[in-house]
Amino acid sequence: MALVRSAGTRLRALMATECVALPGAFNGFTARLVKEHGFKGSYISGAALTASAGVPDIGVLTLDHFTRVIREVTSVSELPLIADADTGFGEAEMVTRMVKEYHHAGAAGCHIEDQVFPKRCGHLDGKTLISTEDMVNKVERAVQASSDVSGGEFIICARTDAAGVTGLGFDHAIQRATAYVNAGADMIFPEGLHTKEDFEKFALAMRSLRGPAPSGGPFMLANMTEFGKTPYINVQEFGAMGYHCVIFPVSTFRAAMGGVRDLLQSLQEHGCTDKYLEKMYTRKELYRSLGYTPGQEWSFPAVSESEK
Repeated sequence: MALVRSAGTRLRALMATECVALPGAFNGFTARLVKEHGFKGSYISGAALTASAGVPDIGVLTLDHFTRVIREVTSVSELPLIADADTGFGEAEMVTRMVKEYHHAGAAGCHIEDQVFPKRCGHLDGKTLISTEDMVNKVERAVQASSDVSGGEFIICARTDAAGVTGLGFDHAIQRATAYVNAGADMIFPEGLHTKEDFEKFALAMRSLRGPAPSGGPFMLANMTEFGKTPYINVQEFGAMGYHCVIFPVSTFRAAMGGVRDLLQSLQEHGCTDKYLEKMYTRKELYRSLGYTPGQEWSFPAVSESEK
């Protein structure tokens, strides 16, 4: 029998050979589409989950809500996924619980950030951070929890927002990231960088540290969100700069909601949906993506716990 590797192990192996694009999957159907279009991993965004719940990205959803969506996604797709954990849902004790819950739900890893609660979107001004020491404590707890539940294969990513905080800035962000790597973080996520040069300099600074990346240092994650502070950079460019994965956190949600908006405008104007049919997902397409043939028995995809 072939050995089935955990999601964390599989994502580590992927990132060791290429820069992996991780589109946002904010529900099970989106996860199916991500897989259908040939991507090798996915991402669950706090911003997309909160927006889909009709609330802003300020940390108001619970750990149970996030975990439920992770289970929804991993029940229909075996692609390894990184899941947003905001500020860890509380202090260090809650970070321990979060890692265990995320792992058991099937995530390959998570990222936690160094903002205070309530947090703000990483591309907004006015952010406030917890102390480096408090964040180091959270990272250490997360690393220990990963060791306990996965032998350390569940990926712990530390995000720092320091580059975009008045009075802190780029150099302080590198100092914080260094402290988080020294605390055991497998991956670093520098949020809100403004230029390609900043991304390149950040990755270079991390490469001299200890870490699991083949070229030295931690794995590096880049956030390619739209309408933010970061210029549009493609996956290949990020890979050349030393990044191992790129998240597109809210892209699928924004595209879907743009379609819903346009449909509602058309319906309001015409009193029927027939003017919008060409842009709709057809019944046939829907059934194909769901793996469903009417009249035939349907069951959940065969995704074992160890394949998640």
